[in-house]
Parts: sequence; structure tokens; C-alpha cells
Amino acid sequence: MIIPRPTRLARTPGWFTFDEHTAVRAEGSASAAARLLRTLLAPATGLPLRPAPAGEVVLAVDPCGDGPGPGGLGAEGYELTVRPDGLLLRAARPAGLLRGVQTIRQLLPPEALSARPAAGVPWRVPCVRITDVPRFGWRGVLLDVARRFQPVSFLRRFVDLLALHKLNVLHLHLTDDQGWRMPVAAYPRLTEVGGVRARSMLGRAGSGRFDDEPHAGAYTAAELRSLVAYAAERGVTVVPEIEMPGHARAALAAYPELGNVPGRRLEVWTEWGVSENVLGVHDEVLDFCRTVLGEVLDVFPSRYVHVGGDECPVTEWESSARARSRAAGLGIAPKELHGWFLGRIGRFLLDAGRTPLCWAEDSGALPPEFAVMPWRDTEHGLSAARRGHQVVMAPYRSTYLDYPQSDAPGEPLGQAGAVVDLRTVHGGEPAPASWEPAAAAQVLGTQAQLWSEFVRTPADIEYLAFPRLCALADRAWNPASDWAADFLPALARHEARLVALGVGHRAAGLPGPGPLPPSQLSLKSP
Repeated sequence: MIIPRPTRLARTPGWFTFDEHTAVRAEGSASAAARLLRTLLAPATGLPLRPAPAGEVVLAVDPCGDGPGPGGLGAEGYELTVRPDGLLLRAARPAGLLRGVQTIRQLLPPEALSARPAAGVPWRVPCVRITDVPRFGWRGVLLDVARRFQPVSFLRRFVDLLALHKLNVLHLHLTDDQGWRMPVAAYPRLTEVGGVRARSMLGRAGSGRFDDEPHAGAYTAAELRSLVAYAAERGVTVVPEIEMPGHARAALAAYPELGNVPGRRLEVWTEWGVSENVLGVHDEVLDFCRTVLGEVLDVFPSRYVHVGGDECPVTEWESSARARSRAAGLGIAPKELHGWFLGRIGRFLLDAGRTPLCWAEDSGALPPEFAVMPWRDTEHGLSAARRGHQVVMAPYRSTYLDYPQSDAPGEPLGQAGAVVDLRTVHGGEPAPASWEPAAAAQVLGTQAQLWSEFVRTPADIEYLAFPRLCALADRAWNPASDWAADFLPALARHEARLVALGVGHRAAGLPGPGPLPPSQLSLKSP
């Protein structure tokens, strides 16, 4: 059984076996998928899968199958036919072949996913006919590397885990009050100062308890470009997020003149929650934002660029003479500077050929050119869709993986107030049937969020992500997948794949948590 569940699968008699003589035929734009297949299977199987004009394994791009309608494979769909004498993977576009490669991996024994050689395993796949087309084009995960920096080596591993589950967007949250990780040559203090936090809060916001260890880290442009290329080879787009005008205290610590209080000096914030310190609205700030985003565009080719946009207190604007003067000149109230600011930034991105993306924390109006991510409530997504926004659904009640997976006493500390368990994630519906068709058509897809206040290490991230990401991937690809009849039996078999990959995860079906990653053992109490 495969996760996400294919839209159509039929088992046929027999098996096809990969061995040292198996050859691959892939021409033109299919060659990248063939390289990926070799790369992914080589560590465990040792098979060369040499290219040959008459190979038994055929990968082919057939544009005749393109199109979003019934019977069309679209941008990411594929057809896989396995017979005892060969295997044919066909797609309308190269991205579809990349999804099919992941299906082949899951059809093989779980040992095929191991990073180490596995001896004595017959590398065979069942004979099947699969036609598989995703329901939503945006199936993503946000990873917060601003509050807790993670090395590029782990980001690559995380990309591989996303690709296995046919998730196609890695949303990197690169800046926040507690840290700035994006290199900007024009403003080196953003990482030199903004990338270093003196300490971190222990427990939830307001606990008053801190550790005494500085937290620091930043990426180089070369590292990020390499990550983008690595992800693209696996069919994953990296979407950057640079927070503005709120969640910007790390930037203000590096460049105080960007703020609203002349002469004030701030440190990178050591607490969790929402800081009242926000960017000013003077021309120098807008120039700063454009320069920063210009360098972001040079590194990240993604169509969408996230600029945060939510949780922006207006207290400082209301008390700042410069901000009040700006508002008066525009004929608006200080609180309306938020929409004006986003509109200016959005225009810069549009002029650069990109689509601005921001969080929607309520049903209020945002600049019409923005795509939005509603996170507080599904109804906010409906309101945005009715106003014509493209929507990526991210409601915290079903997609925030920093919330605990259960209320068991041994579960690692997470956000307070809710449990987001496996069934809740699988039950999420990006475009509910109750929505009118025109609004539903505005939904690009959905994504999970993994904020890192309580996450210290890669092991912590994997434990919180899996198997809940399996559930999100299943529903985002195929909303027809049934919890009991389809997903749970597939997950029971899929856990062997997670084990082969070395993914520490919460065992499905347990009333309490499975084995905890070591760094979470000290984070159980608020």
C-alpha cells in the first residue's frame, strides 16, 4: 500500500524484479527522473540501472496526456504499468515522473529506502496498473528555521522525506523576532547580529524561565542555492519567507534605524510570542525591504515569495510621529498602514514577476494581488477565496504540528490549548464540499506548519512531523482516501519504510507517545 493513496490502482498477476542486469530507457526530459531513480535506489540495492535503448524499465514524457480534465495527467500525474517483463512509467510532464519514481520506491521492499546496503533482499515490485493525479497542486510543509536554526544537511534530508510522500513545497521561515538566517550582502549585520540570540525561553511564552545557551546560525547564499537545486531535482519547490512588517525584531537589533523609536537599541528577542517592536514605515525601511527581497529573489526562483504580514501590533505606529505623519499624508489611520505597507511590498514582487504571499489571521481585506494562507479559521479562507485571492489552507487546528499529538502525560511539550492528532490531520479538507465551486477553485492546496519554539534538533522535528505528515500528504493528494479503509492499513505498512529511513516517529495507533527523541526528554513540562 502506498502513501498517498493513488487515485486508481489495480493489482495484476506477477512480479517484476530489479537485478544487476536491469536497464533503464529514458530519453530527453525523462532523463532527470531516471537519474533520480538510480540515485535513490543505489545505496541500499547497489544496482547500476544502466541506461540502454532497450531497457526493461521505461520512463517517458508524453505531452499528449497533459491537461487538467478527466483523463488528463496534468502537471504531476503519472501512469505506472508493471508487468513481469518490464515497467513503464509515463507522465505528461517531467514532474509527474518524479512522483512516479517515489511510487516505485514504495512498491519495493522497505529495505530499498535504507542508506546502507541491504544484502539478500529480492528487489521486486508487484505487477500493477496505476493512474495517479493529485487533487491539489500545493502540498507543503513550513519549517521554522528562524527560531531554531537547522543545518542544510538536515534540510536536504527533510526534502527527501517530503518527496517520498509527494509533498512538493518546503516553506522556509527564515526570519522572525528570534533570529535572522537569510544572508543579505547589502546588510551583513542581519546575520552577524540578528542571527545570534543570547538565550532561549524554556517552556511556553511567559514562563519566565530561560536557558543560558546562545543560539546562532545563518545560511550562505551558496548553501541555499544548493538546497534549491537539490529540492528541484526531487520535485520540491523551496518557498522563502521574510517576515515584515511585524516579527522583525532580529532585523531591528541589527539595524535600529529601521524601527519607530530613534536612538533605541534592541537585542534579538529571547522570548516566544508576538513582539510589539515592528518595522517603521519611512522610506528607508521600504528601501531596505526591497533590497532584502531583491537578494531573496536571486537565490529562490519560486513563483511565490512569502512576506509574513500577520501579527503586527500597531502600538508603535500610533505613538511614532514619523508613522503618524506618513498615515496623515496618505489620509489613513495608523492601523491602516499595515495594508499600505504590504501593498507597496506586493507591488515590488509583482513587478519582479513573482506572486506575494502572506498569512491571513482574520477575514479582513488584504491587498488583492496577494495569495494568502489563512491559519486561524477555515472561514477566513472562504472569505479570502470569495474576494478572489489564491488560498493555501493552513488552519492551526489541523495543520500545526507544533501542537501535541496526544494528551498523554509523556508527550513532548507543545503549544497549549489543543491536540492535533493523526486523525485530525487526516480529516482536514482544504476545500470543503460546503464551499461554492468558485471559491473552492481558488484553493491551491494546503500545508503543515512546524514552528520551532519547542523543537531543538532534527530528531525533534521528525518525531513531530511523522506520521502526521503522512496523513496530510494522503489527503492533499487524494481527498477520497478513507481514514479506516485506506489510510490506516497503508500506514501500518508504511511504518517499516520510516524505520528503514531512520525516522524517529510516533508509532501509529499508540494511546501514548512512542519513543521520544533525546532532546525532548527535558521539555515535557510547561
